[in-house]
Amino acid sequence: MIFGRSERGKPPVEPVTLKILVAGGFGVGKTTLVGAVSEIRPLRTEELLTEAGRPVDDTSGVEAKRTTTVAMDFGRITLREDLVLYLFGTPGQERFWFMWDELSEGALGAIVLADTRRLEDSFAGIDYFERRGIPFLVGVNCFEGADRYPADDIRQALDLDPDVPLVLCDARVRESVKEILIGVVQHAMAFQASHRQTVTT
Repeated sequence: MIFGRSERGKPPVEPVTLKILVAGGFGVGKTTLVGAVSEIRPLRTEELLTEAGRPVDDTSGVEAKRTTTVAMDFGRITLREDLVLYLFGTPGQERFWFMWDELSEGALGAIVLADTRRLEDSFAGIDYFERRGIPFLVGVNCFEGADRYPADDIRQALDLDPDVPLVLCDARVRESVKEILIGVVQHAMAFQASHRQTVTT
């Protein structure tokens, strides 16, 4: 168990821990995002891409990619003495999607990373969290050399509900990732408050 630092004479504070999932298509930047913001060395389960996997791993648009996540990425960030986020990056390829059910257990919310060059790869994550009622935010990872589009155009292409936040980001930059994390926590809290109100009325 992780305990926050306490003031002299006061007992240590046991923080509230929140679980956030980072999902999205193959090569969209999930591992990079977790690594950019984690205060610990991230746990990674990456393996080299092999010739045997080429028929099932679509690398178009990410031809330089040499490794892939086969189980999960894990990182941690302390927002306050009493609030810690655990980040779980999901595997992107369809053959590893069975891991999503296990990883999503107890999640406060999720980030679906999108790449404008391969927007269709985002649909699986969006559908997954919509069906399970898990609040999520779409983060459009702005890759160098990729075409830039207005956020409203991307929202329309993804057919997002009006209440789903969409933000442009750079998964390599810590401050950019922190803004996404704050956004998904705020959205998840508002989602839960709205759900509770609906249940009680």
